[in-house]
Amino acid sequence: MAARLLEKYKNEIRPALEAEFPKNKMLTAKVEKVVISVGAGEAMKDSKLMQNIQDTISLISGQHAVKVIAKKSVAGFKVREGSPVGVKVTLRGENMYNFLDKLCSIALPRVKDFRGLKRNGFDGQGNFNFGLDEQLMFPEVVYDNIIKTHGMNISISTSADNDAEAFRLLELVGIPFTKGRA
Repeated sequence: MAARLLEKYKNEIRPALEAEFPKNKMLTAKVEKVVISVGAGEAMKDSKLMQNIQDTISLISGQHAVKVIAKKSVAGFKVREGSPVGVKVTLRGENMYNFLDKLCSIALPRVKDFRGLKRNGFDGQGNFNFGLDEQLMFPEVVYDNIIKTHGMNISISTSADNDAEAFRLLELVGIPFTKGRA
């Protein structure tokens, strides 16, 4: 699967970007990494639930997810220093392309009434961020093994300098965006 998207990038996407945004070939935009993160919320107090979230994200990404530990205590959020506050995984290379291919071709089309991702998730520096409401859209997740459904944040980092170039790159990769201006 990864070879398919990587080959598509080398043979179709890269030449299209070079023609559309002419500059040094070494500066052609590419996807650098994908970060999947889950904030624990009330799961901070339940180690069994935290482990279930970690296992689910590891299953979805195909790579071991790590628990994020609080560096400081924050009384307003009832967070103690050293307690787990979330789970994250950073994907690069083959795992990244596998995940992007699975996200675009299998997971997002399974979302009920899905009309595309909103285009306002770009940060001005060529990175795209969006959230998913639940993990059940991924085919690896077995409903009976889930203690509680949770959402996730996905951040796609590109080497593009601006949002227009990053948008075109992700559009060519296959990320489904909403139609129209916004």
